[in-house]
Amino acid sequence: MTATPTPTSCSPKVWQVAVAPYTKPSTVRSLLQLGVTFGCFLGVMATMFYFLGHGILIGLLIAPVAAAFVVRLFIIQHDCGHASFFGPTWANELLGRFLGVLTLTPFDSWRWSHSVHHATSGNLDRRGVGDITTLTVREYRALPKWRQSLYQLYRHPIVILGFGPMLQFFVIHRLPVSQRLRKMQEWLSVCGTNAAIVGVVVVAMMTLGWKLFLIGYLPVMVMAASIGVFLFYVQHQFEEAYWQQTGSWSFTAAALEGCSLLDLPIWLHWLTGYIGFHHVHHLSSKIPNYRLRECYEKNPVLRSSKKLGLLESFKTLRLALWDEEAGRLISFDQA
Repeated sequence: MTATPTPTSCSPKVWQVAVAPYTKPSTVRSLLQLGVTFGCFLGVMATMFYFLGHGILIGLLIAPVAAAFVVRLFIIQHDCGHASFFGPTWANELLGRFLGVLTLTPFDSWRWSHSVHHATSGNLDRRGVGDITTLTVREYRALPKWRQSLYQLYRHPIVILGFGPMLQFFVIHRLPVSQRLRKMQEWLSVCGTNAAIVGVVVVAMMTLGWKLFLIGYLPVMVMAASIGVFLFYVQHQFEEAYWQQTGSWSFTAAALEGCSLLDLPIWLHWLTGYIGFHHVHHLSSKIPNYRLRECYEKNPVLRSSKKLGLLESFKTLRLALWDEEAGRLISFDQA
């Protein structure tokens, strides 16, 4: 009997052959996904503002649905950043910059940091760009008490899912100085996105009134930011996650062992742009989001990655430190 291949036994060439059939985007499917997502987003937002405009505050119950479609739009922007949503590069960049205004995320600037994240995910020697800061137990214990307290605050669930996302999307994404002026294109990306956001907000306020706009818009974007950060968090921050020094680090292992499979109901997979198949995405970022599930189902070896249920994923929020000796993430209490 032939042994079933494992993530560590398969060479990069084997993986390239396995995922190659799924890396070509379909213009028809991409346009259909974009149209459905953008149309649903506009429809839900219009319905919410209609109720709010008639003094029916129950309209805010629709805000989480609108936030979910903002996240789905971000997943499409995310694909554009990997040049995987359309074939032509110019089409990905044009759509990515447009969606960046809706998601409050400057496309070119974010694309750079996210590419670094893909190239360094799980590498202990290359932390700090495009990821959630994670210290080892040794590093944490070497800090003075006040810095330990700051790190504990940073890793608190209320900060990770509450204040942190708001700070990231409403403040950090708005500041070109945070990009260190690496390239003029990235600097212009931040300023250009900010200018476009101001234009959209001004028009919306003139149309709806500033109070109505803020009452409806802010909850949607705050929830969208928190949902997005939560999805990113649980895809990399789980007990059996992968972290290695540069000499032992492997891109393939970081993808298949360092990224989780978020096991969601079918409708939630659809709503979140199938990003729950995150290990497949890290293995090949050229796979459009609507083909991630198909690639996973047609390649049994991909099923060896860590699977997290929705309720189980919330338990990962207590994890904060990488225990190098045990080779797993642990909580502050365990440390």
